[in-house]
Amino acid sequence: MSLLVYLDGKLVPKEEAKISVFDHGLLYGDGIFEGIRSYNGRVFKLEEHLKRLSDSAKAINLNIPLSLKELKEAVLLTLRSNNLKNAYIRLVVTRGVGDLGLDPQKCPQPTIFIITDKIVLYSEEFYEHGLEIITVPTRRNIPEAVNPCIKSLNYLNNILAKIEATNAGFLEAVMLNSEGLVTECTGENIFIVKDSCLVTPPCWVGALRGITREVVLGLSLKLKIEAKEDVLTRYDLYTAEEMFLTGTAAEIIPIITVDGRMIGNGKPGKITTSLRNAFTELTQNEGTVVA
Repeated sequence: MSLLVYLDGKLVPKEEAKISVFDHGLLYGDGIFEGIRSYNGRVFKLEEHLKRLSDSAKAINLNIPLSLKELKEAVLLTLRSNNLKNAYIRLVVTRGVGDLGLDPQKCPQPTIFIITDKIVLYSEEFYEHGLEIITVPTRRNIPEAVNPCIKSLNYLNNILAKIEATNAGFLEAVMLNSEGLVTECTGENIFIVKDSCLVTPPCWVGALRGITREVVLGLSLKLKIEAKEDVLTRYDLYTAEEMFLTGTAAEIIPIITVDGRMIGNGKPGKITTSLRNAFTELTQNEGTVVA
């Protein structure tokens, strides 16, 4: 049976899920999205993802034709129709069909589609033994140009950094801002442990306000781990006791080297491991029931 995709109110086989070449999401990256996960028949942090989608829409002056409740039901319907208990969900809202100009007012109706499928960013060995990453020359967009808190379809900034990492033989890259401060990786937020304190860059430096990032900060309180937001430089990464990345698709993945510098003892640390275990337990027991 073919995978079904939600497209503007209908469930269609993925082979028939097509949008117009005049859609401004395709022509200009004019649109927004959310990556969401379901575990054990429950959608994790669905309300938070939909709220962030709504905020992104407001930021780019995009009117989503469905309410958050209707979007929620559309996500659950798509999962049920594909009989998926553990899945990656991609919810996309584009500006819709317009002309070849930039004017969003020429796009009368946004396009909405939802894909539910599997995703594997990193093999299990990297979760067990850690990932090696580098910093790259491509700098993060300044917030005054394209604010990274807007989860838009325009990911070329991230892709250029990803290309540099791949060309150097690495799977992920740290992106700095125009002032040389650490922002995030191409697809994940960054955490380090320094003096037993958990530290992540504040969003104003150029980082997405990640849902998994917020979950980890919440778990640190429950586990009595000191945590804070603070600016970081590459020096802070190089001298960290532990380091890990967070994201909906990646979850929590430990980092063991940055630019050839060993982090801690070169193995996933105790705080990283305890947070990973707590996160896994949370995802298996919390969320919006699909059935």
